[in-house]
Amino acid sequence: MKIVGRLVDSAENVELEIKNGQIYSIVPQPATKPSRTWISRPLIDIQINGFGGYDLNAENTTAHDVSQMVESVHETGTGYLYPTIITGASQQMAQAISAIHQASQDQSIGRAILGIHIEGPYISSIDGPRGAHPKRHVRTPNWDEFRRWQDIAHGKIKICTLAPEVEGALPFIEKLVASDVIVGIGHTNATTEQIQNAISVGAELSTHLGNAAHALIRRHPNYIWDQLAEDSLFASLIVDGHHLPANVVKSMIRAKGLRKTILISDAVHLAGMKPGRYRFTNHEVELTTDKCVKLYGTNYLAGSALTLIKGIENTVRFCQIELPQAVSLATQIPAELLDLKDKMGKIKVGQAANLLTFEWDELSQLISEPKLHLIN
Repeated sequence: MKIVGRLVDSAENVELEIKNGQIYSIVPQPATKPSRTWISRPLIDIQINGFGGYDLNAENTTAHDVSQMVESVHETGTGYLYPTIITGASQQMAQAISAIHQASQDQSIGRAILGIHIEGPYISSIDGPRGAHPKRHVRTPNWDEFRRWQDIAHGKIKICTLAPEVEGALPFIEKLVASDVIVGIGHTNATTEQIQNAISVGAELSTHLGNAAHALIRRHPNYIWDQLAEDSLFASLIVDGHHLPANVVKSMIRAKGLRKTILISDAVHLAGMKPGRYRFTNHEVELTTDKCVKLYGTNYLAGSALTLIKGIENTVRFCQIELPQAVSLATQIPAELLDLKDKMGKIKVGQAANLLTFEWDELSQLISEPKLHLIN
C-alpha cells in the first residue's frame, strides 16, 4: 500500500510505502504543489464520555456499547482514547469500568483504549465547580474504592481528576502518583495554596481548564489564573467555541504554551448524532446545528459534541497557529504527558504504520476525509 501526502512532522511531500504493517520507505516528492493530504499519527483523546449514541456513563453500560463507541470515534480520526467515567454510584462506575475492560479484550478495541480516565467522584460539591456531575454522588477520596475499581480495570485506570481541596485529597494524590496514575486538577474551588500543595505531591494536569467553574469568580487570584500560571501543569482544553470562547482559547494557549496544552473532546454520547432534541441525564437537551449540547430552551451547556479533529481545526482559526502545531496538541503533547512516545514518535522507516490521513483546505481552514490506518 502507498500513501502520498505531506508529513505533519516536516510539511514535506512524500510517498509512504507500507509493507507487512510497517513503513517500508519514505520517498520525497516534488514540492512544486504541496499536497492537500496530510499524514499524521492518530489522534489521542484523553477525555471522552461517549460518542455516536453510546454513553459510557449510562446505567448498564455494556462491552458492546464501548466497542461501538470506539469504532464510531475512529471514523473521526481519533485512534487512541481514554474512555472517561464520571461521578456516579460506586457500583455503577464499577460496571462501566468492567465494560471497558471486557471490550478491551478484543484486539482492535484494546489497541485503541490506552487507559481509563476517572473524572470524579472526589470533586467539589459546590454549584459551578461541580459542573453537571450529580451532587448526591460527590464524595471524599476513598482509596479502597479506587483500588477496587483499579482491580476491575486490571490496572488500566491511568488518569484521575479530582479537587485538591476536598478532605483527604493530598494523601490520595500521593497514592495515585505512586501507582503511576496521572492526577488532574478539575471540578475544583481550590485556593492558590491548595493547588500548589497538589502540585507538590504530584498533580500534573489541569482538566478542561476554564470549565466546571463558577459563572462569576473573583478577578484575582482565582483557581483558573493559578493553574494557568503554573508551568509544571499541562492543561486540557475543550476547543469547540462554546465551552471556551475563541479569545479565551487563544489567551490560554499563549499562557500555557504549545508544549503544555492538550486538546480534548470531552464528548458525550450525542457527539456524532443529528441535531435535535434528546433526553440526557434526565433532562431534555438540544443538540444544535453548530454542535453544542444545551438544556432545551436555555443557553446552559449540557455537554460537548466536539470531535477532536474539529478541535484542531478550531485551534488553527482561534489562535492563528500552523496546522502541524495544532495537530501536535492532540498527538505529541498528550503522548508526552502519558509517556506514550513510542506511539507518537516521528514518522520514519521501520515503524508500525499506525497513521492518520486527512484533507486540509488552506483557504477555508477546514479538515475533511479523516482516515485511520491502524496496524497494531
